[in-house]
Amino acid sequence: MKRLAKIRLIGVNALLAALTVAGVGAAAASTAQATIAHTAGATKAATLRAHSSRYGRILFDGRGRVLYLFARDRGGRSSCSGACAKAWPPFLTKGAPTTLSGVNAKLLGTTRRSNGTLQVTYAKHPLYYFKEDTKPGQIKCQNVSNFGGLWLVVAPGGKPVR
Repeated sequence: MKRLAKIRLIGVNALLAALTVAGVGAAAASTAQATIAHTAGATKAATLRAHSSRYGRILFDGRGRVLYLFARDRGGRSSCSGACAKAWPPFLTKGAPTTLSGVNAKLLGTTRRSNGTLQVTYAKHPLYYFKEDTKPGQIKCQNVSNFGGLWLVVAPGGKPVR
C-alpha cells in the first residue's frame, strides 16, 4: 500500500511540474511575442513600402508587416496609449523614416509620443501595427472598431481604406 501511495505521489508531482513548465513557457512565449510586436517598428530608420493586398495597394513596413491608422487620431497626434498601444503598437523610428517602392516621400513624417518616442506618420496619420498580425502580409483587423475608433489600412495616397 505504501508503494502505491508513493507511486501516486511521484505521478502527481511529475504532473504538477509539467504543468508549471508549460505555464511558464506559454507566459514567456506570450511576452516574447508582445515584445516583438511592440518593438518591430523601433528601428534606426523605419521604412515604408506599398504593395498589393486583398484591400488593394496599401502601406507596409520594410519587413512586410501591414500598417494601420486610427481614425480617432487628430492633428497628426496619437490618441492611442496604455492598453491601446499594447494592442496597437505604434510604428516607431529612431531616425528619419524612409520610403521604398510605391510610397510618396512627401507624405512621410513623425510625431513625438507622450513618452518621447518618435512615431512614423503618413499624410499626418500616426501609423500602428496590430499585435496579432505576426507574419508579413497578415491583415487581421481591417475596418474594426476598437478603443473608441476605427482601425484602417492606408492607401499609398494617404487615405484610409474602408
